[in-house]
Amino acid sequence: MSEPSAVALLEAHDVTVRFGGLTAVNAVSATFARGELVGIIGPNGAGKTTFFNAISGVVAPTSGQLIAQGRTLTGRGPHRYAAHGIARTFQTPRVFADLTAFDNIAFGLKFAGRRPRRYWLWGDEPSVPWALRTPASILTLIGLQSQAQLPAAAITPAQQRLLEIGMALATRPKLLLLDEVAAGLTEAEVEEMARLIRRMRDELDLAVVWIEHAVTTLLKHVERVIVLDQGRKIADASPAEVVRDPAVIEAYLGDEMLEPEETAA
Repeated sequence: MSEPSAVALLEAHDVTVRFGGLTAVNAVSATFARGELVGIIGPNGAGKTTFFNAISGVVAPTSGQLIAQGRTLTGRGPHRYAAHGIARTFQTPRVFADLTAFDNIAFGLKFAGRRPRRYWLWGDEPSVPWALRTPASILTLIGLQSQAQLPAAAITPAQQRLLEIGMALATRPKLLLLDEVAAGLTEAEVEEMARLIRRMRDELDLAVVWIEHAVTTLLKHVERVIVLDQGRKIADASPAEVVRDPAVIEAYLGDEMLEPEETAA
């Protein structure tokens, strides 16, 4: 479970997002701490991506509060969230199609250049993991070193998803928000993506929050699951607890939760 709010990377307090008469996110509260691997699941239209948009500054909440490491960011733009160590990906990868994979990562590093460079011999402050110090090291981490000089438009959709993750990592986040990074991948690619996500959390000491429709895979790899349904949070617990929650089973009509229950037991 998450650590006390005093050390939380991000706190969402009763976050509500309305679009006209539609309430997409309804008074959702959640806390994310360093080192956590959290999944967010829910039926289509549950408000998962809108919640991500709110906690990354893409949309301003209609009401509620967002606090990053003690600083209130409610209503601020995405660049302020990024400056406080919050990075995200999108359902459709947002990469620079005409730039090489190497230059896409280099762009992210330039954005991260707002941080002071104290040690010229190493290029970055010592708190930055070696894996995040150069475009080449980041491409190696995400498995795209062989595609470094290819334009982003020339690599596969699965590789573009990895590249977008690399661009997010280049901003040196403390909290990484991943929005359906397994969408459209083969079963083998989904498992590979899940292993990468866990490795990033373990090796880079990140908090990772992962929205996914591949529920079976997600429940095998995360340690905490938040379930949204019709904009409300209906569960926030371990995978083993969530798959036995009557409200969750009802939201998923039962069938989709049967196989994850076996893997999470």
